[in-house]
Parts: sequence; C-alpha cells; structure tokens
Amino acid sequence: MKNYIIALLALFVVLALHSCGNSDDDVNFDINQRELGQGENPDDCLGFDENELLLSIQNQTTALPGKVSILFKVTDTNGNPISGLTADQFTVYEQGRNDDCFNTISASESLARISPNSQVFNNNTLLVLDLSNSVLQSSLDELKSAASSFVENVIPSPETESFQMAIYWFDGEDELHLLNPLTSSAEELTASINGITENISNDPSTDLYGAVIKSTDIAEDLVESNNQDSIVRAASIVLFTDGTDQASRFSEESALRAVEQANRNISFFTIGLGAEIDTDILAQIGKTASVFAGNKEELETTFNQISQRVSEQANSFYLFEYCTPKRDGSGENNLVIQLNNAGLQGAVQTKFRADGFTGGCE
Repeated sequence: MKNYIIALLALFVVLALHSCGNSDDDVNFDINQRELGQGENPDDCLGFDENELLLSIQNQTTALPGKVSILFKVTDTNGNPISGLTADQFTVYEQGRNDDCFNTISASESLARISPNSQVFNNNTLLVLDLSNSVLQSSLDELKSAASSFVENVIPSPETESFQMAIYWFDGEDELHLLNPLTSSAEELTASINGITENISNDPSTDLYGAVIKSTDIAEDLVESNNQDSIVRAASIVLFTDGTDQASRFSEESALRAVEQANRNISFFTIGLGAEIDTDILAQIGKTASVFAGNKEELETTFNQISQRVSEQANSFYLFEYCTPKRDGSGENNLVIQLNNAGLQGAVQTKFRADGFTGGCE
C-alpha cells in the first residue's frame, strides 16, 4: 500500500512539472483564442469593454518626419474577416512617459488614413482542383465554368502584384500538378482552366490527403518568405473535390495535422460535390469555410460563395497610418488603436519610438 501511495505521489509531481515546464507550448495562436499578433490587450485605465472585434497586428513601422504605420488584420471573435473599414472608424490613443493614461489623438490633426497595403502586404490564393476520372467524365464543363468565375471574382481589377493566384490539380499520382503558376492575370488563369481536357490525367484514383499536405507546404513557403523581404504574406488554399481519398498514400491524421499546424495567416477553404464526399473531413480541412454542392449544376454557386469569403479574407488586412505628435527624445510611447464597427468594438495596444521625429508629416 505504501509503495502504491509513493507511486501516485511521484506521478503527480511529474505531471505538475510537465505542466509548468511547457507553459510556452500551451500558447494557442488561433485567432479564435484572441491572439493579437504583435499587439496586446489595451491598458485597463482606458476602461474598454471586452473585445468583440480582434485587431491582430502583423507589422508596424515608423518613418520620418513623424509617421506611424500599423498593418493588422480585423476579424470577429469567431475568426470571420471584417472588410470594408474606413479610417474614421478608428480612434488613436497615445501614452507618453508623462501621461498617467492615454490621450486621444485627433483623427483630422493626425491625418489618420487607411492606405494601400500593396507595399507591405501580399496575398496568394492556391486553387487546388480534383481532376480524377469521376470529375473529368461527369462534371468537367461545369467545373471549368465555376473555376473561371472564381478567378474573375477573386483577382482584382486592375491587376496588382500584391494579389496573385496559382492553380494546381491532383488525381491519384503522388504529385500536385501545376496548371498555372502564381500570376495576377485573370486572363492567363482563365485560359489555363479552359485548356483542361478529359485526357489530362493518367491515374483515375484520388490522392486527396496528399493534395492537402502538398498545397499546405507550398502555402507555408509563400507565407514564410516574408522573412527575406519584410513583406507580410497571407495565403488561401481553396480545394475542390467530388470524392474521398482513394490512393491512401497519406493518412487522414497527417492531412488534418498539416491544416491545424499551418501558419495562422493561411486560410483553408473546401468545396465538395456530390454524394461521395465525406462532409465531416472536408469541413475539417476547410477550417475557414466549406461548402457543398449536391449536383454539378450548383458548382458555380458554391465557388462564388467561397470566392466572396476569399476576397473578404484578403481585404481584412489594413494599413493604418497617422502622424504622431510625439517628437524626438520622447522615449518609448504606448499606442492603442480602437475600432468601432456596427455597434461592436475592438482595440489593440502596441508601442513605438519617435526617434528623429519632427513636424511636417503628411
């Protein structure tokens, strides 16, 4: 009995040490867990209510003579993107070393504005199409029409290098085939879609899980490349299939793990067609959004639904800029940006230095 009690006590100590020693591993960077990027919750002295909107700071810079620029993403607490915001919906608060709390900065005097984020932000969409035998033989024309409509809806006009799309396809082979590389040209993408023929595939099986893993790897590389050029990148994977994984090259567990562990700036969307799909698995892969078409006539509608979500996701990133009244020698200053939209509010706090700042900011 004594040995049993000692064993239980030893187990308790081990579990306690493991829990404390891995506190950093317990941090969840999912936006649904109120992750604020480089920011943090505002100081209590402001008396704000709990965040109903989340401002997740991606990048921030200062520029002479006195400009502060913050790139952030806006979502609700469920992770749904918020697009279409304007500068007058934001309020700026600053706290210098002589301030007990924060002071409101006039939006007009500070020339606050939402600026084009093309110089600091890049969004890439990967359209991944199931071209296994069942699609090619029964719904290819409908898929081509739906995919072309998706391209037209997602690619901005006029074209900009900040928003690009690539198209991949898969069948039963252990390969994610490139149909068209990243481009900002809707015309080029549409031409590639229209060029798909029934004999494009030589393997009638479906390597769905392999396509998920490989497209996630590609998206990871695109997002991580911002370390080289200081550009913040986001990516969206949009995967279409009309069936389940048949090739069994990769496990369901490994595919879902790739999605769950992906960079938080990668969004996942799925589009399913017909009665052969596993809606539960596709919903887990398409953790941002998933839609299902009962028949091929509904394909374009479902592609259009996802195209709207993809566009909203890309347009939920904002470059907010203003001219600060802080000047050289003021040391480190705290900054809070508050957003009010449709009766909901959210705020995020960060800090900046005004080294070399003078008047004349525009």
